[in-house]
Amino acid sequence: MPLLEAEAPRDPFILFQRWYREAQEAGAPQPDAMALATYGEEGPSARMVLFKGLEDGAFLFYSNYASLKGRDLVHDRRAALVFYWFVTHHQVRVAGAVRRLGRAASEQYFATRPRGAQLSALASRQSKILRSRQALEERVSELAERYPDDVPLPREWGGYALRPRWIEFWESREDRLHDRLRYVLRSNGAWRIERLAP
Repeated sequence: MPLLEAEAPRDPFILFQRWYREAQEAGAPQPDAMALATYGEEGPSARMVLFKGLEDGAFLFYSNYASLKGRDLVHDRRAALVFYWFVTHHQVRVAGAVRRLGRAASEQYFATRPRGAQLSALASRQSKILRSRQALEERVSELAERYPDDVPLPREWGGYALRPRWIEFWESREDRLHDRLRYVLRSNGAWRIERLAP
């Protein structure tokens, strides 16, 4: 199905939600997986993180603030995201500035995570060198005993919100004559749609 300017919604988040829903309904494996690219003192870095929703025009994800990505985002708040759903032949690229979510929002999300994931977040000093896998598992066991009920939100863990300055939608077409529409945020808050060559 061609991606045409005349048929595209003026709001890119409407198109994103449509494509995301289509990927879920088509059985895309891990449709919430997105690549996050950052730049820090060690240079560029990319990894997969989980998309946790849209809020006030921003893409949400959660991580350890002391991790490499967290340190990168202190160095340079600019970052990029990529979603790719092979089953629907769609890709979405996003670039913008990232800010941390407030403690209350991070606590609210953390409370919804499975207990094992909560303990893992509390036990792990993400991106630091470990003595052994066994040491990490022992730390999780210690914390499980210490916190038999509620697991506290780790001090260095929480949410991020990436507010896009542009969002690009790519749709696969025959003969590699793909469709690419980029929404660019204007200073007045409206979005300009541009067609890019494939």
